[in-house]
Amino acid sequence: MGGALILPPAGRGQVVGLLGGSFDPPHLGHVAITRQALARFGLDRVWWLVSPGNPLKSNGPAGMVRRLDAARAMMRDPRVSITDIEARLRTRYTADTIAALQRLRPDLHFVWLMGSDNLAQFHRWQSWRKIMDSVPIGVLARPGTGLSAQLAPAARAYRWARLRESEGPRLGLAPAPAWAFAHIPLNAMSSSAIRAKGGW
Repeated sequence: MGGALILPPAGRGQVVGLLGGSFDPPHLGHVAITRQALARFGLDRVWWLVSPGNPLKSNGPAGMVRRLDAARAMMRDPRVSITDIEARLRTRYTADTIAALQRLRPDLHFVWLMGSDNLAQFHRWQSWRKIMDSVPIGVLARPGTGLSAQLAPAARAYRWARLRESEGPRLGLAPAPAWAFAHIPLNAMSSSAIRAKGGW
């Protein structure tokens, strides 16, 4: 997908949460964790990074335009922007996306957001230590993975950098590495389950 890279609006010094994923399809679980992240981690804005494809998944997602349109219809909040930044940056891995955004907007404080299901296998991501060392990470509980995520290799390796849950609101201004885990009301919806039921 070509075109000039125009980043979503954000004022100098704001804290911007980055929620990456295929959003194939987007669903109310994405909406719920976004709203919880805004409340728990002191974020001013959240950018959904609708990815061209997940390197850890063998099957490609639905078309980008379809997923972007569905995400914009689903997530209606002036603080949240739906983007195809990764496609325009031509970055394949999260570490590269974060590095590019930090170069483009060094005046912003970025926080990487993920569900606990992702933290559980975060050590399999390309350059995962580089991600931990470059940006604070906000982790939101997902059904069935809260405990395993907190005992996962990445969580153990960086246990010394974990903030108490009550310190979550200052996560965005904390120097990396720093991460916080938020126990939130659980929503069992998943994109794969929706696809399996033929709902996408």
